[in-house]
Amino acid sequence: MGPVMFLLVPVCSGFAIAMVTRPPNTDWAAMLLAAFITLSFLVAFKFEGLLCAVLAFPVLAVGLIIGAGLGHLFRRHVVERLRHQITGVTVIFALTPAIILASHRAEMPALNRTRQETVSNTIFLKAAPQEVWADIQSIDSINATKPLLMHFGLPVPVRCSLERKGVGAKRTCYFENGFIEETITEWAPPYSMQLTIDRTNMPGRHWLGFENAAYELRQEGSGTRLTRTTTITSHLYPVWYWRYFERLGVSSEHEYLLRDLSSRLNR
Repeated sequence: MGPVMFLLVPVCSGFAIAMVTRPPNTDWAAMLLAAFITLSFLVAFKFEGLLCAVLAFPVLAVGLIIGAGLGHLFRRHVVERLRHQITGVTVIFALTPAIILASHRAEMPALNRTRQETVSNTIFLKAAPQEVWADIQSIDSINATKPLLMHFGLPVPVRCSLERKGVGAKRTCYFENGFIEETITEWAPPYSMQLTIDRTNMPGRHWLGFENAAYELRQEGSGTRLTRTTTITSHLYPVWYWRYFERLGVSSEHEYLLRDLSSRLNR
């Protein structure tokens, strides 16, 4: 999904609505409600996650408002001066789907390119690397203060299980609604563990992929500096809007895990 879906379609929708209604009869709330109902439908049928819908709503709302404003100006200064107003409006309505379709085809090469992001978070723990290493392999339960985004649909980790130790071992991390399956690709206790992510089952996140994860431990005095890194892939555009939230979401997941680890080791 890209600029055509998030920007051009709502602008065209707002423009079309304004073309067939006059300002006193235009219900701005109705347009926003229609966008809200559409997003609610996608969430209810698990086509999209709640957080994605919450983040998409402001962009769609702004597009609708801009489109409606342009539509009213176009109607007042162009359409109402035409001799055959109905014909003019009909031509505009016929061109709108063609513009959207042509724009979508033009943006397809960009949408097909996989965008990769790497996010790292670090924490200092008052424990030796050996103690930290024992706690990051397998986690029976995760209990920490939830970041803000987890209250709006960001997946909440519950536990992680490791079938055995060493390269090639399978590790599964369970969430309240879904799971991630991983394979260990580097095993260097107690300083480094790297994993490739084989399968992700997260409802409503078909545009987001997880590539790999890593734990790096470095001794600092009597404690340990732990770095958690995750690499994701995305097909969501425009980048200037979604990149920040994608990175914030991954960072929030890291912070939740590291906070739990800190509370267990620093008791």
